[in-house]
Order: sequence, then C-alpha cells, then structure tokens
Amino acid sequence: MRHMELYKDWLLNTKEGALYDELMSIGGDSAAIEERFYRELEFGTAGLRGIIGAGTNRMNIPVVVRATLGLADYILEQPNGSKAGVCIAYDSRIMSAEFARKAADVLTGRGIRVYLFSSLRSVPQLSFTLRRLSCIAGIMITASHNPANYNGYKVYSKDGGQITPDIAGRVTEYIAKHGYFESLPEPDETLLTLLSEEADEPYYEATMSLLSYKDLLFKKGGELPIVYTPLHGAGLVPVTTILSRIGIKNVFVVQEQAAPDGRFPTVKYPNPEDEGAFDLGFKLADSVGASIVLATDPDSDRLGAAARRPDGSFQLLTGNQIGAILIYHLINARRISGTLSNDLLVVKSIVSTSLADSICEHNGVAIKSVPTGFRFIAEIIERCDTLGDYKFLFGFEESYGFLAGGFARDKDAILAAMLLAEASLYFGEKGKTLIDVLNDIYEEFGYYKETVKSYTFEGKAGLEKIAHIMDMFRNSLPDSLGNSEIVRFEDYLLGLSHEGDRESKLEFPSMNMLRLILDDESWVCIRPSGTEPKLKLYIGTKAASIGEAAELGEALLSSLDTLINT
Repeated sequence: MRHMELYKDWLLNTKEGALYDELMSIGGDSAAIEERFYRELEFGTAGLRGIIGAGTNRMNIPVVVRATLGLADYILEQPNGSKAGVCIAYDSRIMSAEFARKAADVLTGRGIRVYLFSSLRSVPQLSFTLRRLSCIAGIMITASHNPANYNGYKVYSKDGGQITPDIAGRVTEYIAKHGYFESLPEPDETLLTLLSEEADEPYYEATMSLLSYKDLLFKKGGELPIVYTPLHGAGLVPVTTILSRIGIKNVFVVQEQAAPDGRFPTVKYPNPEDEGAFDLGFKLADSVGASIVLATDPDSDRLGAAARRPDGSFQLLTGNQIGAILIYHLINARRISGTLSNDLLVVKSIVSTSLADSICEHNGVAIKSVPTGFRFIAEIIERCDTLGDYKFLFGFEESYGFLAGGFARDKDAILAAMLLAEASLYFGEKGKTLIDVLNDIYEEFGYYKETVKSYTFEGKAGLEKIAHIMDMFRNSLPDSLGNSEIVRFEDYLLGLSHEGDRESKLEFPSMNMLRLILDDESWVCIRPSGTEPKLKLYIGTKAASIGEAAELGEALLSSLDTLINT
C-alpha cells in the first residue's frame, strides 16, 4: 500500500525530532498512518492548509520546503523574478515563524531575494508591502481562523492578491517534481532583508488616507470607548496603532487575549464569526461603558464586531450587516463631500447579501458580484486600475472580509476596524448607535436576512460525502424548498443556468457551486469550502419585516437540512 511505503520513507528520513516521534507513536495504527499519507495537501489558490503534524497530508517542514521549491521554480522562470523577490509574513500560529524562516532559506538558497518580516504581521500588511516593494510574490504563513491545530501557506501574486488558478496550477506542476527530503543549497544571507516596524509606516499612511471625517475624529475621537480583542493573533499592534493615530484614544484591549498564542487558550475557535470569541470582550465593555466590541482573527484579515442594543445587551453583527453599514457610511460620506459619482464600484461575493445591491443601486453606485474568494475582488480592483472605467470604493464577503481603497489586495481587518470606528463616531454624533443605523438601512431598503451553515465532514470519507451531496443536488433537485418554488437552477461548475425548459450559459468563472433562485426572491448557494473539510450552505431572504425574513430562511434551512442529512 502506497501510504505504508510513504510512512516508512518518512521514518527513514526524519530520524529524530517531533515528526519522528509522532511517526513512531502511530507505528501500529494503520488507520492513523493512512490518514496522514493517503493524499498530499492540495496546493490551490489559497495555497496549502492542514493539520500540523507528520505526513504528506499534514503541515510540516518537509511539506513547506517542497512547496517553496515548486514556488521557486515558478519564480525563476519569470522575467526578473529572482531579483524582484518574495515578501514573507507570518502570524501567531504554532510553527508559523519556523515555516516562514524555512521558506526564506529555501528561496535565498535558490538565488531569490527575500523580504522577511521580523515579527508577526497581518495579511493586509503583507499584501500592501509586497506591492510597495514590487515583489514577484508573497507568502503568508497562516491558517486564518481555523482551529489551533491547523496552519497554512498562502501565496500571493505581484498584484497583492492571492494567486490565480493558472499560477496555482503551474506551481503545483513544479511541486510535483520535487521530493520531500531533497538536499538543499545553503541559504544566502546576503539575499535576505529583515523588515522592521519602519516598513509598516507606508501602510498606516495609506490606510488613514481613506478617512472621511478626520477633523471629527481628532476632535471627538477620545470620547468613543472601544473594546478590542486580537484573539491571540497578529492584530494587536496594527489595530491599536491605527485607532490611536486617528484619535480613538480609549481603546480597551482584552488582556487575556492580547498576547500572541497559537494555542488560542481562551476560545474554542479564533474566529470573529463565533459569538463565544466575544465573551471576554463583552465583560470588558460592560465594565468600561463601551458600546462597540471589535475582534480580528489570527492573521487579521477578518473583522468581527458587536454593538450594544437599546436594552444594554450586545448584538453580534454578521459580515453582511457590517458590509452594509460600511457601504452606507462610505456612500453617505461621498454625498456629503460632493464626491459621489456613478463611476464608483462596490464588489461583493455572490454569496453575500443582496442588501448591498439595493443600497448601491439606489445611490447610483455600480455593484458587481464575483465568485467566493477575495482574489476575485482583487482582480476587479486591478482591472479598475488598468482600464480606469470604474473607481473601486469597497469590496466585501459575508465571511467578515472587507476592503476599501485597494492599496492592499486582500481582506483588511485593520482598515475595516478604522472605518467602523469612524462610522460609530459619526453616527453617534447624530444620536444613533450602529444598531440604529442598521435598522435605518432596513427601513429604507427592506429587511434582508442571511443564514450560513457549515457541515463538517473530516478525512477521506468526508471528502467523498461532500462530493456525493453535491451530486445529489445536481441530479435529484426537488421542485421546491420550504414553501417556495425553485424557478432557476445555476450550476457554476458546468457554467449553465436552467429556468424552466430554457438553458443558458453563465458568464462566470467555473467553480463547484450550485445556486437556486426561488419564486419569492429568496436564494440558496451550496458549495464545498476551499480551505476546510466543510460543505457550506448560504440562504438569503427578503421580507417586510425581519421576523418574516427569518421565517422564510428557517423554512428553507429545514428543507435543505433534511436533504443534506439524508
């Protein structure tokens, strides 16, 4: 059996250390051996991501070395690639610093210049800096908001966005030509530049340039108390720095979650989508009288937020709600300043709220939907810069990813924290909380409700089950869900839309996703996650009240649950 041969090869080549000890500990467990070696971690547009440990199906030094060798091969075939170099950053996860340093060593050993951050940095800081330095690529060592036993290796293109499928395919071909235990050239320290805090200044300056109410912030910012938690990740320094510089002086950091710690000891998941991640923040907010709590994930590309209700409790805002508030805030600021124009563009993922479409259309702002994955938003920003047909205003995904300005080309929780703080202060001066603003938006544009559910299927059997469920929906779709009839079925893998007897082509990149449009304007998307062993389900509804919208969503979820679980 192939996995047993690989297991023996790894035992022979590791010889000592943590990987060897782990391999020895599973010597009599054929299931554990198969799980670690039945496949290789797939290198895709999000790079690599997996459980830390020994084996080809785990994140470890040999896997990182092999991936970096493949990336080096790709870089060396690019004009001026080795001289332009690679920017590398890492977050607080277990082994992140070690993986980053090993990747730097492999690259300099192959004659490629490397700019390595000397301490923790966020995704947007990496994206911004590699663009500023005109690097050919970037590497971010992170597993984003995955559980503590995960880590990952994300690769960025020279435009600052995550790599395209074409580049990922080329790198994958090169990776396949390398073994896990090749002899490596000695690192060339003359090709390594360590980046200190000074390298962050251009990022802070560019981010602050996106403020709409600088005078108000410097005059009244000290009156706005905000609670913030980095959830043991890389956000502490950049978030507190940017808020302080714009005049938000009363930032209360959750001390139990301030220090970087890849074990994430105070949370089940280091995910700002999870209300449990806010428990300590809520307690601190009650003690200091704050009406807003912010949280960033370990690599600080995602921002979560909670706002105080009139009864004193906190409401965790969804990614869609934060996106809607920020779009409303930015458009309102443009109107006040006289810079609102019809060449402004908002970009959102196709599984994000239709409320954004209503806000933009009402205000004469263009809006475009793209596939899930922030690299698609980055591609639109690049197109705006190249063609000049639109000016990028804002981009977001329902999964708590936000970006304005386009200086970076991936989700930016630091920027989003700044904008949400500005919005809270501006509307607060008018006697409104963020909850009030959200209700104003609903009153004007309709009550939209989104539901997201993930089904986790671990291991080889899990992947097979996800594939089976997708096939079931493709081939055995019912006529209705809940109390609503399906009027259009869109298959983004085949690129086809079916509406009654009519079939048409979808002008959309190929992806393994199904979308159902119902007769009451509700919609459903089903797709496998690209980074986790999950099947993801998205539901969007609209009604005359939030209660009615919720009821529609619950009926749809119940029907879909039954189909998926059987």
